[in-house]
Amino acid sequence: MEVVVTGIGLVSALGECLEVSWHQLISGKSGIQLYQPFAELKQRPLALIGKQPAELKTLVQLVVASALKDAALVPPIPDCGVVIGSSRAHQASWEQLARKMYLTVPTQSHSAIEPNLEHWLDTLPHMNAISVARQVGAEVVLAPMAACATGIWAIAQGYHLLKTGQCQRVIAGAVEAAITPLTLAGFNQMGALAKTGAYPFDRYREGLVLGEGAAVFVLESAELAKRRSAPIYGQVLEFGLTADGYHPNAPEPGGRSAIAAIKQCLARSNLRTTDIDYIHAHGTATQLNDKHEAQLIQQLFPQGVPVSSTKGATGHTLGASGAMGAAFCLMALKDQILPPCVGLKQPEFELDVVTEPRQGEIDNVLCFSFGFGGQNAVMALKSQFS
Repeated sequence: MEVVVTGIGLVSALGECLEVSWHQLISGKSGIQLYQPFAELKQRPLALIGKQPAELKTLVQLVVASALKDAALVPPIPDCGVVIGSSRAHQASWEQLARKMYLTVPTQSHSAIEPNLEHWLDTLPHMNAISVARQVGAEVVLAPMAACATGIWAIAQGYHLLKTGQCQRVIAGAVEAAITPLTLAGFNQMGALAKTGAYPFDRYREGLVLGEGAAVFVLESAELAKRRSAPIYGQVLEFGLTADGYHPNAPEPGGRSAIAAIKQCLARSNLRTTDIDYIHAHGTATQLNDKHEAQLIQQLFPQGVPVSSTKGATGHTLGASGAMGAAFCLMALKDQILPPCVGLKQPEFELDVVTEPRQGEIDNVLCFSFGFGGQNAVMALKSQFS
């Protein structure tokens, strides 16, 4: 059974819909600006959807509604599965709750604040997926969390729900509203945050820029899509998912486990390295990731392959980044245009990095995600016209 994508919802700092975000990206625009959303933290570059940090529940509702509208589907949707992942989930709500509890003088008895417990339960990590399942009437619900590999892992789980016959359709993707004081302070403590912007694969890259966003897909069999005359963005071929467990936040030297994920994905997709027309790189603009990733690509694709990272435009959306990358890959297949690596000025590595929108024959693409803890995720996508 061929699994295809018939609907995409995407919200990013570039725009609140797929078409606007894609047009801005192709135009070389960036959604990164200087912000100071929290008085106790200094101003820094961030990729916000609006002027203030997004509210996760609203973001989930918006991106799922966009995906369903794009796929011409209206709830309830029978025999549908839901896989919605996030690496931070409702952390912002938890931080706000902690501030209320510990930074103010209590004026109410325990019984008086007890009703807040219900709201707290609505902020558990899996509740994004549960709320979507309620909306569409789904009975199969998954809520993966795998750091920055979450987005691709979520799509992979949705894919396998279809391949194993557990559902006829799946709504799969990832959401992230991670601009919080604790997240910023944590990455700053690691020395990972950029001071002026995100410059993937640049000789003078400074680090990552935190962003917020979401991407959700409607997956279904090609047969079902054709039966209802649904437009198809592309075919999901296969995945490679590995974990090296080498270090909490550093890639494994030599990249053995990441290489295994790429090779697994290619083998399962019946593709050779020479069949790949484009790689959407993880490209966080950190010193270690970009060096590690460039070495992987040079080793496995010595013939050369066009590469770009879109994080210079969208920021690093953590758990949602792989799903957003997949959306941009599908748009590249649809429009036969490779997106540029926004922010790159002086390349450090001998890669065929796309610096301007590039048109050409694009049949097969790979999307990479490498998460903290050594979680490696790779997916292959194929043009519907090839």
